Amino acid sequence: MSQLDLNKEIVFASSDTDVSHAISRLVKQGKLKKIAPRLYTTNLIDSSENIVRRNILNILMWRFPKMVISHRSAREMRLTAGGFFFLTGNVNRKVTDLPGVTVVVSKGPEGDRNDTVFGQMFIAGEYRWMLENMQVSRRSGDESKVLPPEVIEKKLGSILVASGEDGLNAYRDTLRETAVRLGMDKEFQKINKLISSLLATHETDVLKTPYARALSVGLRFDEARKQLFETLFDALQEQHFVSRQTPVQTEAEYRDIAFFESYFSNYIEGTEFEVGEARQIVETGIPVEHRNEDSHDILGTFQLVSNRSEMMRYPQSAKELVDILRRRHAILLAWRPDLNPGQFKTVNNRAGNTEFVDAKLVEGTLEAGFDYYTALTSPLAKAIYMMFLISETHPFNDGNGRTARVMMNAELFRAGEAKIIVPTVYREDYLLSLRKLSRQGEPSAYIKVMETLHRFGQTLCGRTTDDLLRYLAACNAFKEPEEAKLRFE
Repeated sequence: MSQLDLNKEIVFASSDTDVSHAISRLVKQGKLKKIAPRLYTTNLIDSSENIVRRNILNILMWRFPKMVISHRSAREMRLTAGGFFFLTGNVNRKVTDLPGVTVVVSKGPEGDRNDTVFGQMFIAGEYRWMLENMQVSRRSGDESKVLPPEVIEKKLGSILVASGEDGLNAYRDTLRETAVRLGMDKEFQKINKLISSLLATHETDVLKTPYARALSVGLRFDEARKQLFETLFDALQEQHFVSRQTPVQTEAEYRDIAFFESYFSNYIEGTEFEVGEARQIVETGIPVEHRNEDSHDILGTFQLVSNRSEMMRYPQSAKELVDILRRRHAILLAWRPDLNPGQFKTVNNRAGNTEFVDAKLVEGTLEAGFDYYTALTSPLAKAIYMMFLISETHPFNDGNGRTARVMMNAELFRAGEAKIIVPTVYREDYLLSLRKLSRQGEPSAYIKVMETLHRFGQTLCGRTTDDLLRYLAACNAFKEPEEAKLRFE
């Protein structure tokens, strides 16, 4: 009786006669419930299926000692959605007497020092399970013992991105050694073709996923971001966008709009000045004392967005997009050499829990997203898309938000439309809508926010400097989001 632990949900049968008798008594007393052959539970409320599923690894270790957790299960370490789990042992068999679970055992090599010890079992090492997943499965979907091709291709692609061709070749060498040891030459030949295709030394027809095919021709992109771009593109294509032409006529009027565009764009990023201070910086070119870098952030942004010739430029190819981005970033951060103006990032960056596009994938991701931009026709749709493309790719060490907004307004300016300016009071609406699209793949809030700001932008045009300042104040533009709401005509 001392070997029984009734504090645990699962109780295993025992060859000890005393323990067996004790289990029988507890079952008769209603304190234990039999849920499978030689398997009992202290949980008298939940279904046998749920109890088995959440204790599956402990059950497998007890029931299948010395076997190897293999194939897709070695990578996933959990039941498939359909309740399948895959092992390798000394005989082919299917076990179906566990409620809600099917254990499929394939005949194959025993576990060894290259596998991971897991209680009395083994977990196939990475090189072994990669080869195992090259085998043919008679079943598909959740019942298949092998992973979908895109999982394997993505794994190989990540090695190529992280370690380059030398790293992937070294990985192939270890796969070859593992295949020789385990007698898995057929499996190696299949994965070798995948690797050769990724390295562009073999026909790419064997590759199944766009991600892998892109890698094979040297175009490396963030697949998840490309899907986001496609989601936004589809939503933009479904919308009808109103054209809001700018009534700005004179260079003075344009400079006023450019000033507030620069002022608010920097304020969003935490570069906060009083309006009078910022205007003095722009008019004199002299930084505020003790705030040299912040002052030059204002100057750099204004210099860029007030240049109507520069703002007329637009990319007609992915290469031109890269060139324009770098040039504008170089102007924006000309006084910040520590931030590598005009140069894409070389190390990864993040904000909170958001991991931005890998530094090695920046150009490929921009290229992958460019086709959607080209296919859009509405100036506002193109501007909304361009802003998100740059913001989500986050190609630079710093200045990504400001650069993205410059690219957005260049699209509107060249089409003769009102610019989009994000006032302080609307900052949270803007940022939260971006976050919702980025993290949840939901574009509607972002599109709505940008349309609102486009309508707001049109009301700013055609006013004198003093009138514009008074109007912005009346709109609550300078207030913090928690203090007021944006109001405009």
